[in-house]
Amino acid sequence: MIRVLLADDEAMIRAGLTAILATDPGITVVAEAADGREAVELAHAHQPDVVLMDIRMPRLDGLAASAELAGVVPVVVLTTFDEDDYVARALADGASGFLLKAADPRELLIAVRAVADGAAYLSPRVAHRVIAGLRTSELTRPAVARKKVEALTPRERDVLTLVGRGLSNQEIARDLHLAEGTVKAHLSSILRGLDVQNRVQAAITAYEAGILGG
Repeated sequence: MIRVLLADDEAMIRAGLTAILATDPGITVVAEAADGREAVELAHAHQPDVVLMDIRMPRLDGLAASAELAGVVPVVVLTTFDEDDYVARALADGASGFLLKAADPRELLIAVRAVADGAAYLSPRVAHRVIAGLRTSELTRPAVARKKVEALTPRERDVLTLVGRGLSNQEIARDLHLAEGTVKAHLSSILRGLDVQNRVQAAITAYEAGILGG
């Protein structure tokens, strides 16, 4: 069972999200928060598998709350806003996913399951913007990324390539004929070596380093 914490200052939005998640028998909502500070407190108290986090909330906004929860629980930022600065900050602060509230309800279920499985999830609209931004970013970024990737072991680079292609730990283990625990150990080492917080940032580094094969 995937345990989810909802954080949104609008009760009707939380009710709608709960109704959508209830259509999947493998997902349950364990707590609801009406602001970012409450979201952080409830995340520590309930230890959910995934937090769905709105951005604009009182006391503590969703991005700041996501930053506090980085490394504690995966966060999917859920918002009506898709401005580039929100996307960039959410990813920089350690969010594992970014989903627009205007997305198809089925996309919400896909995102929750992907993040709970250890993968990252970006709404297709958001992913397009991120990739476009990488293509127009300063020329020094690829060089820095290549240097970081080159410092990894060959097996770690294999794992990073599959992370960059969106595979889960289970899928990577199957493709590389490794135990899932070994994949998790490699991933922890990769995150340290690349000096990033999560799979999304690692995938971006892989893209910038040019190891994804186009």
